[in-house]
Amino acid sequence: MNFSHRRQWLLQLAMVLWVAIASLLIAPRAGASMYDTHLPPELMSGPDLCAYAPCGEVMPSAQHFSKRKGSPTYVEAYADDNGKQRIVGYVFLSTDVVDIPAYSGKPVITLIGMDMKGIITGVRVLKHSEPILLAGIPESELTKFIAQYIGKSAAAKLEIGHGQSDDGAIGLDAISGATVTAIAENQVIAQSAYEIGKQVGIFKVTARPRAHFTALRENLNWAALEKEGSVQHLVVQASDIGSGDSGRPYMDLYFGYLNTPTLGISLLGERGYARLMQDLKQDEHAIFVIANGQVTFKGSGFVRGGIYDRVQVRQDTGTFTFRDTDYQNLYHLEPGDTPPYKESGIFIVRSANFNPAWPWKLTFLANKVDPDTRAKSFAHFDQEYWLPARYLEGGRPKVQRPQAAWKLAWESKTLEIALFVVFLAVTAGLYSQRDRLVRASKRKNKPWISIPRHLLWIVAVAYVGLYLKAQPSITQVMTWFHSLIHQWKWELFLSDPFIFIFWWFLIISVLVWGRGLFCGWMCPFGSLQHLTFKLGQLVGLKRFQGLLPKKLHDKLKWIKYGVFAVLLGVSFYSMEMAEHLAEIEPFKTTFLVGVWNRSWPFVLFVGAILGISLFSERPYCKYICPLGAGLAIPTTFRLFGLKRKKECQTCHACAAGCGSHAIDAQGKIDQRECLLCLDCMVMYYDDHACPPLVKERKSREKAGMPLTPIDGKGYFIPLDSVRRNLSEKAAELNKKAG
Repeated sequence: MNFSHRRQWLLQLAMVLWVAIASLLIAPRAGASMYDTHLPPELMSGPDLCAYAPCGEVMPSAQHFSKRKGSPTYVEAYADDNGKQRIVGYVFLSTDVVDIPAYSGKPVITLIGMDMKGIITGVRVLKHSEPILLAGIPESELTKFIAQYIGKSAAAKLEIGHGQSDDGAIGLDAISGATVTAIAENQVIAQSAYEIGKQVGIFKVTARPRAHFTALRENLNWAALEKEGSVQHLVVQASDIGSGDSGRPYMDLYFGYLNTPTLGISLLGERGYARLMQDLKQDEHAIFVIANGQVTFKGSGFVRGGIYDRVQVRQDTGTFTFRDTDYQNLYHLEPGDTPPYKESGIFIVRSANFNPAWPWKLTFLANKVDPDTRAKSFAHFDQEYWLPARYLEGGRPKVQRPQAAWKLAWESKTLEIALFVVFLAVTAGLYSQRDRLVRASKRKNKPWISIPRHLLWIVAVAYVGLYLKAQPSITQVMTWFHSLIHQWKWELFLSDPFIFIFWWFLIISVLVWGRGLFCGWMCPFGSLQHLTFKLGQLVGLKRFQGLLPKKLHDKLKWIKYGVFAVLLGVSFYSMEMAEHLAEIEPFKTTFLVGVWNRSWPFVLFVGAILGISLFSERPYCKYICPLGAGLAIPTTFRLFGLKRKKECQTCHACAAGCGSHAIDAQGKIDQRECLLCLDCMVMYYDDHACPPLVKERKSREKAGMPLTPIDGKGYFIPLDSVRRNLSEKAAELNKKAG
């Protein structure tokens, strides 16, 4: 096939690709009814939960439901029994009990029903913000997952991915491709049901022993109190609540527990502490608060006889609020190094259910504005407080804390993580030795380059992509941008260990070598394209394979930068819309979800890309990939690039064989487009391929001069330099012999 026919064939295939993209973008979203759906404020905090939530679905045997009661709140469910109402169970909203973020960093809001024996009768997800369940895994998988809880006791040990074990744990099937979401939702359902069960008396809990303080009486300054943890610091930035940055925190608050002698004396003085303790009765606890900030911690709506609506104390599932009778003025603090403050006060917790020996949290409540939708919600910001062990007789009690979802994800995949790190280390190690590898290769015979790369491509597709599902994506880049601007949460990024490790590797490798190491050696989908291209050669399509004309390529390559800019811009308007548009990445269909779980436009899109890849090298990487564009931008500032000679400005031998079209007419390599195949570097040292070296070699052979090694700049070492070095060594040997 001549060049014009080949070009026509490639352009026709390119048209198929654009049609596939158009089909993809207009493809309907399947089942996104729960994704960031609007929930009325009355459902979240109003007295009549079941007027707005489908309580009957999670408690089918009930016909009537009470108003919210208890702390945390729940609803009693009643059934008609011979004209009377009989309580048959409880219904509760997960966010009234726990606040456990899922993969998105936001909780999955779940409605749960439980009967009088503690058996879960129904589970319904009302709202989630998991992007993979928007445009990847169908929401039916989430519905199937939560159905496993029906009929199980809230007191049972429920675990993801484990069968019935010796310790009585009941295994639950995870959501394939959304393990972190499953782990988080398991904690939400199990902890919510158990806490409500404890509150209503279904599950008996051993009472905690009363706290006994040591007789230690010291007078410490503020720095010492803060260092040992007796004084805690809670800061809420304006950005945390979606407000404009005014240069100072929205709330800057210090607090501490006053009942212990050392803390009370250090902060209030001997007389102040004695007076406070005379006022306090049994099971009453004093907490001091001082604050600066844009607002008052007392609450703008506070009136006499009312409740302080900005400050609460939480311990386990118990919440302790304060009325005006629970407040005392605080006029002075003794330590001379106390930080300046605008307002101060002492709050009294009056409850036998509060135990100062166990950890508790001070909570600041505020209205938060969603940066994407501008919708308002009530948010709480917590800071934990736990008395230092030296103030408690017997020290701090042993506390079993629920393990974070991200820790469970890391611990359950230790072997896979180790193998993945080996893959990254081997890749980086091989590329760091590229100079040796290319010197040992020739343009027509380069096993030291091709064999390792083919093996890495296979591992990237089979292990990293299909097995680990660790394909980096533009959605993660958008999430990072939003987290940097609004609120950074490490647990969000730690929730997927492979993506977390991969991105740290990417950040370092891009700044050191550029995007080419990832895009050309390690990217699962990029590797799949290149293996498809090689498959085309094996099945006899090599004569049809080729590149687009350089001028056309130089225009089309900017498409991916436009896609990146559009996705990033749209994400600031609507993350949901950006997640949908991010389906221009075929990664979810190929690795995360599988083509068998997607509708035809997604399958057509992947098929079109791989079909074109039989004839053209990595078309998606070069022209469409927004992730590649995002990595190309910092590649501009990489530390190391590929070598060039002055003759490269006029010699175009390397450019003719560059599959990335990354070498321009002046012989310069555009590292933003280069996929580091190293073909040009093999030629750089090949005296049978590089025109300047070929010319020098033939000249020496014709003149009968010996061939010297090729130096790091890509030239034969001059004979004069060799003779001079030999003379110097001979003189040195003679000197030693003499």
